[in-house]
Amino acid sequence: MGKKLNLENPITYNEKLQWLKIHDRRPLYTKLADKYEVREYIREKIGEEYLIPLLGVYDSFEEIDFDKLPNQFVLKTTHDSGGVVICRDKANFDKESAKEKLNKSQLRNYYYGSREYQYKNIKPRIICEKYMVDESNTELKDYKFFCFNGEVKALFIATERAIKPKFDFFDTDFNHMPFKQGYDNSSKKINKPKAFDEMILLSRKLSEGFPHIRIDLYDINGRIYFGEYTLHHFSGTTKFEPESYDELFGSWIDLSMVK
Repeated sequence: MGKKLNLENPITYNEKLQWLKIHDRRPLYTKLADKYEVREYIREKIGEEYLIPLLGVYDSFEEIDFDKLPNQFVLKTTHDSGGVVICRDKANFDKESAKEKLNKSQLRNYYYGSREYQYKNIKPRIICEKYMVDESNTELKDYKFFCFNGEVKALFIATERAIKPKFDFFDTDFNHMPFKQGYDNSSKKINKPKAFDEMILLSRKLSEGFPHIRIDLYDINGRIYFGEYTLHHFSGTTKFEPESYDELFGSWIDLSMVK
């Protein structure tokens, strides 16, 4: 980040995320970060209907019976970020490339990259989910809600992932927030999702009791699906432009909640 980290009196959002990595290590966080185990938590909290249909769970790539899978599907490792393989046409699916990527991902303990404790003790597995696209018919836009003890303050939307990802930030009235973090804003108009108000309500419910957590959701033709929980957005190591937004987001985290 180019400056000394202040852990004695953290002010900015990125500083407070580093403080939370050290001091807020609830056992529940391991379950929330596990892409398979979190499904049980979501089922109990808001209901099965918000989960993307599960087609299988495997301890290794060799366990996958591709003959039993549909023509399109998504494979994900349960314990990290980025271990994803999308199959849009099984007839042209590069199984060897998928095997290499997922096997390499399974050998990695994501905790050691930036000390996000929730990843340290997750059992590495592979899940297969139903292939989903939104109204674009080409991708799934991520709606990522920044929540602070059950209160939603902002969100960002990730688009154009297959080309060059764009991230745009909005407040809870869906006004575009004039800053960047890590990625450029999109040059295209981003419409308010059909189920935006319901997404806000669900994010509030899913974030109750946590000083800060990011709730990732999808809106597929007006129907909401859960994506994932993220405890440390960008691992607290990505600059805001302008920097004043680092302090604004930081002001929303109440560290006194952590015992």
